[in-house]
Formats: sequence, structure tokens, C-alpha cells
Amino acid sequence: MKSVDPDLTNLSEADAANELMRLARTIARHNRLYHANDAPEISDAEYDALVRRNTALEEAFPHLVRDDSPNKQVGASVAGSSLQKVTHEQRMMSLDNGFSDEDIAEWLARVRRYLNLSEDEPVAITAEDKIDGLSCSLRYEKGELVQAATRGDGQVGEDVTANVRMIDDIPQTLKGDVPDLFEIRGEVYMAKADFAALNERQEAAGEKIFANPRNAAAGSLRQKDPKITAKRPLKFLAHGWGVHSALPADNQYKVMEAIWDMGVQVSRLFDRFQSLDDVLSHYRKIEAGRAELPYDIDGVVYKVDRLDWQQRLGFVTKFPRWALAHKFPAERAQTVLEAIDIQVGRTGKLTPVGRLAPVTVGGVVVSNVTLHNRDEIARLGVRPGDRVVIQRAGDVIPQVVDNLTRDEDRAAYDFPDVCPDCGSEAVAEEGEVDVRCTGGLICPAQLFQRLAHFVSRGAMDIDGLGEKSIAEFIDYGWLKTPADIFRLKQHRETLLAKDGWQEKSVDNLLAAIEGRKAFDPSRLLFGLGIRHIGITTSRDLVRNFGTVQAIKAIGQRLADADDDAVAEVIDIDGVGPTVAQSLGDFFHEKHNVEAWNDLMAEAVPAAFVDDRKQTEWSGKTIVFTGKLETMSRDEAKAQAEKLGAKAAGSVSAKTDLLVAGPGAGSKLKKAQELGIETVDEAGWAEIVSANS
Repeated sequence: MKSVDPDLTNLSEADAANELMRLARTIARHNRLYHANDAPEISDAEYDALVRRNTALEEAFPHLVRDDSPNKQVGASVAGSSLQKVTHEQRMMSLDNGFSDEDIAEWLARVRRYLNLSEDEPVAITAEDKIDGLSCSLRYEKGELVQAATRGDGQVGEDVTANVRMIDDIPQTLKGDVPDLFEIRGEVYMAKADFAALNERQEAAGEKIFANPRNAAAGSLRQKDPKITAKRPLKFLAHGWGVHSALPADNQYKVMEAIWDMGVQVSRLFDRFQSLDDVLSHYRKIEAGRAELPYDIDGVVYKVDRLDWQQRLGFVTKFPRWALAHKFPAERAQTVLEAIDIQVGRTGKLTPVGRLAPVTVGGVVVSNVTLHNRDEIARLGVRPGDRVVIQRAGDVIPQVVDNLTRDEDRAAYDFPDVCPDCGSEAVAEEGEVDVRCTGGLICPAQLFQRLAHFVSRGAMDIDGLGEKSIAEFIDYGWLKTPADIFRLKQHRETLLAKDGWQEKSVDNLLAAIEGRKAFDPSRLLFGLGIRHIGITTSRDLVRNFGTVQAIKAIGQRLADADDDAVAEVIDIDGVGPTVAQSLGDFFHEKHNVEAWNDLMAEAVPAAFVDDRKQTEWSGKTIVFTGKLETMSRDEAKAQAEKLGAKAAGSVSAKTDLLVAGPGAGSKLKKAQELGIETVDEAGWAEIVSANS
């Protein structure tokens, strides 16, 4: 389910785009570790937290959704596997998650709304324990097992037929009257007792010790030699089906009963219920008996029972609308907070990290914990030496939930007011809890992200200077400020001697950089990554003040707390005191002024061109949502601005038009509720054409 961090309301588009990039890479890495390598480095709850943060960001900034979004991926690619690849005839999907009773109630309400059911229309729901194993699909033709495959990335998995034939729980031939083609899907797992015994044998033989039963099951199933799999105590539980020539019933419950009758194991906790209260009661029963189960589980899976309703509900991205995983709450443990370290993020945020005496929570050894921010430290009253209660939860993992020694007579922790990386001031803006480094362009912790943003498409748009090259040039010591980008030509001969660089690629890059020396001043201002100053605000500021020199002058007046300067800035339509404070903070730092001056010495800004027209849309607010197929979102926003309109990111009563592409969701619904005019992409093209 979705949870929106309140801090998202204060997040700039640049910071959101940067965080989405990092989340896509981080989640993809953990997907590979979990699904492909069977070597996860974080808990399921920590992984869920990353995915939920990504989802919240995508909902708040839908125009920033990436092609490699984790919400478009299932599992992990099997590239590099020694096993043969198998393309699933019917994709193996993942499940969306819920973490509270309210989440489950909202899911059921969404099902009702989607199906247009009345409140008193019964919706039967099946529920079963969510086993922590390796997803596997078994293809039976005329009752005979002909192929078994792992999920992989949902579209392509690995052929594990020979290994699956070694698992006693999986019949080679189905019993009774079965469809000509029937694909049974479920989880290969290892029981807790069998896992413990296997590790004892592994240790005695001086071989690899498995971290948990899921890893052991995955590693055992994906062996190149089936004889090794045969020695491992693997089991299988079915939870559904894939492609089929026919089904033995018209609802989930009876089909699963039929699968049981065919000789395939189904969870003994699988059942069907007619009310939300009964579903949640079953969840609590499973949760209470979780420790006594012979295998690991991490929640309960709910599915709409009627198959015709499942078909109508369909799928959203990688999840079925008709199913949901209700995850279990966090597990807790006590330990000692040994130290508090301050880490500086790529956006300048100072995050306190607690160093713990290592403690095992739910089978995972935890030695570090986020303390979030200055206010959270004060709320908990934590200091090095305190005994604390930590938990692995579904939203922020791991976290301190209680301080058992807060009443001991010791001095409070003194949160730093300077950046530990660059020595610049570290401040919290009015109304915010996060303390951020104001060093910006000169802070080493922020250097890579700042430069990557500076050259990005929405900013200076330097073709050929991607993140890989930036990282490489930083490592060589060539890039420390934006101005250094325009001095890269000094390193041409050295670069030609580096691996991966040819004369053509080097010269093309240097030409692209040279072509940006006469830069658009609004792109420059946006590219500097000043907090709260996105591309639209950058244009508004440059349009109002005219030149970069004037921007610097007003910025320095803001840095000196000039009330008249503040008034000049907030008098600009759409620009408020937050922007004035951010601009002043930037120019308050001597390092930033030096970096600014250095940049101006290397490049000369072009004259700002205001290409807005007076049209029927002048002064109006337009929101774009969904996937735009004929243009990028940046292009659409630019079109709106040329019409004199303002392109906003969220729908409100002040919105005049919503342009909705395929996949439009909550914004479209809200616009309809507010009676806001809505057009599709073709309708928007007609508006642009009519006003050209």
C-alpha cells in the first residue's frame, strides 16, 4: 500500500529525480541479490520500505517516473545464469503489500469501487500464509510434468525441471481428471528444522553456511547438478496457477481444492471468508501461530475469490488488483547505542546514524540504525551509551522506538550546526526538521549528484557527459565545481590515453561542452540545484530580474537579510518566501559565490528569451498526468509555458486543465471530482495548435 512521506511536499523536482534514480539502482541491486544471487543484504521489511518510498515519490512526481522504475519490474533478470532460460507464456506477477488493517480495508474498498459493487454486496476473499520461498511454475501437459521454471523477472525465468523432479512434494503425474494444459504455481521452500540440519552438515563438511531457509531453498533449487538438489530437503506449496486449457472451477477456493486433489500440496491455512472482520481474524490467528509453523512466512495473502471478478479487476503495472499481501509488523529487540555518526547525503541532508552493539532481530543482525533527524533525537532523548529498543518495520527500517535509559543524568546530544564534510553552515529551513549543509557546490558529499544534475537534460543538457563519465572525471580529480566541466578540454590528451575513450568520443564530448558555453540563464540557475528552485521557478526569476548578474545581486542582498530584496522576490507570481530563503542561503556561503564567479569566468550566459504568448491560457494552471506518448513531459510543460500558462505538479481547485495520458490515476480522479476540464494528449495537441 502507499504511504506518502510528509517531507515530499517540500521536496524539489531535482531532489525527487535524484532520489528516484538512486532508488531505482538500489532496488534493482537488491532484486538481483535476492532473486538471482540468493544473497540478500537487507531484510524484506527494509526492501519494502525502499519500494514504498519509491512509490510515494512517483505518486507525488508522476512526470519523473523512470523507464527503469522498480514498479515496472518483477523479480530480477536471469542474465548470467548458468541455467537455460524459459519465457513464461503467462507472466508471473508480484504482489502489492499492505501493512495495517486500514490498508486492507482500503484495498477491499477499491475492489468494490472498481467493480461498482454496493456496500452490501458480499465479496468472498481467500486467505493463506505467505511463505518465504522461491517462486516456481510447474507446467503439466495431459497430467505429466514437462517443465519447471523460476519466476526470474516475471517474463523470463530459469529452467529447473531436472531439479524439481528431485522434490518429493512435486508429483511427476497429477491425479484425477486434469486439464490438458495446467500450469501450477507456488513456492519451493525449506522447513526450519531441515534448514538447521542442512547447515550443521554444511559446517561439518567445511562448506557454505546459508543465511536463512529462503536462501538455502533458492540455492538448492538452482544447482547445475540435480544430484545436489536431491540431497537438499526441499518442499513445495501451491498458491495459484498460470496458463491453462481449462479450469476445474470458477473461483479461487475450489480451484485450489482441485489442485490439492491432484496431489499437489496446498497450505493447511488456506481458507475462504465472507467479511473483512473474518479475514483479519484469520490474519491474527496465523500471526499468533507464526513461530510454531514449520516454515518461515512474512504475511498473509488475500485474493478475490470469484475468477470472473479477478479477470475484470486485472493488473496494474506488476501487481494484480485482485490480490494483496498483508505483511506482519516489525520485530523488536534491545541493545546499546554506542555512538551517533552524522552522514551527509547527496542533497546535503545531515542524517544521524546510530551505531549499535550488534543484535539479532528476526534473524537479521542489526548494527546500524537511522535516527532520522535532529528532532527525532530530541524526541527520543538518545545519547551514546543509552539502552534502546529497535525494530525492523515496514516503513523506516531499522528504527529506534524507545529509549530505556533516557532518565539517566547525562548531557543531551549536541547536533552539529556545521557540515562534517565541508565545514559549511548546516541549517534547517523554517518549518522543516531536516538540517542540511549549505555548502552545495563545494561539499564533497554532494559533488557527484550536483554535477550530474547540472549536466542533465532539464538543466545544461550536455550531451555525452553522463553519470559514468562524471564519476570517472571526479576520480581523476578533474571535476570539483561546475566550472571545471568547461575546463575538461585541458585534459584531452590524458583522456585519450584512458581505456574506453577514442578520439571521436572525446572530441564529441568537448564540442558538446563548448556548445553550452553560451548557456540559457534559467537552465544554469536550475542546474545549480538550489533547493526549492526548479526549472519553472528558475525561469520566473530570470524573467523578472533579466540577467544572471542581477540574480547574483538579489541573492547577495537576500543573504544579507535585506527585507526589500525578500519583498522583490516574493512579489513574483508563483514565487514565495521559501525560494527567497533558499536563494539567500546559497549566496550566503562564500564557497558558493566563488564557484558562481568561477563558472561565469568560464562561460558567458546568452540573453534570456521570453517566448510566452498572450493566449486564452495565459495565467491559467495546467497539470499533466499519466504517460505522454508523443512528447516528453518537459516538452509538454514548455508548451504550456509558451501559452502563458503555469504547469503545476498537483491538482487543486485552482487547476484549470488536466491533460491525462494512459495510466492516469489519482490526479484524474481528483480532477473529475472537482469538475476540472480534462483532455487527452490529442486534445492537448489541438489546444497547442489552436494557439500557435
